[in-house]
Amino acid sequence: MAGKTAKPKTSPAVEPEVQAATSEAKTRFNAALEEAKAGAAVLTGEARERATTAATEARARSEDWAAEAKTKAGELATEGKAKASEALTGLSRIVEENAPAIDEKLGEKYGEYARSASRSIQNTATTLNDKSVEELGADAREYVRTNPGKALGFAAIAGFLLSRLFRR
Repeated sequence: MAGKTAKPKTSPAVEPEVQAATSEAKTRFNAALEEAKAGAAVLTGEARERATTAATEARARSEDWAAEAKTKAGELATEGKAKASEALTGLSRIVEENAPAIDEKLGEKYGEYARSASRSIQNTATTLNDKSVEELGADAREYVRTNPGKALGFAAIAGFLLSRLFRR
C-alpha cells in the first residue's frame, strides 16, 4: 500500500470533543457572520439617511444661492439700466450743445442732423429709464424673434468689441 496515505489515528475519546469543538466553531462563525450582515445593513441604512439629508441640504442651499443670485442680478441690471440712461442723456446734451458749432462750421443741414440725433438719443434714454428690466428683456426677446439676422450681427459685433476690450 505504497500509494495510499495513512489516516492519522485519533483516539475514540478525542473524536467527540473535536466534533463538538468544530460544531461550536461553526455555530460561532455563523453567528458572527449574521452579526456582520446585520451591522452592514444598519450601516447601509445610516449611509442612505445621511446621503438623503445631505442631498436635501444641498438642494436647499442651491435654491437659496439661486434666489440670492437672481436678486443680485436684478439689482445689478437695474443699476446698469440707470447708468446707461444717464450716459445717453449726457451724450444727448453734448450733441445738442455742439449743434450750433456744427451749424457754423458745416451748415444748418448738418446741425439739424445733430439735433435730430440728440432728440433720438434722449428718447432712447427716456424709454430706457421708463421701462423695467423685465420689459426691456421682453422687448429684446421679441426683437430677436422678429429679426434673427440683425440680432446675430449685433451679437457678433458685441462679442468682437468685448474680445478687443479684454484682450491683453
